Amino acid sequence: MNKITEEHLKTIQEQQTKLNNLLNQIGYVSAQKHGLLHEFGEVNKATENFKSVLEAEYGQVNINVETGEFTPLETENKMEVVKEELANVE
Repeated sequence: MNKITEEHLKTIQEQQTKLNNLLNQIGYVSAQKHGLLHEFGEVNKATENFKSVLEAEYGQVNINVETGEFTPLETENKMEVVKEELANVE
């Protein structure tokens, strides 16, 4: 039976071991990514829920997350401007 040299066999075996280790690491990283994405979604959901709490307490405002200062949003004025612009287009 024909055989490759011991040196070539050793090289192939080392490369195969490295590939298997890398595949295991990729699987681990992929599982970590999945967990992190799930956690991100939960934190994002909690943030959205808390925005509702803040809006109920302070109304629609912009909040400076560094200082805690807030300024009211002028949503009604913006709507009026849009209505005026639409009226001018017609």
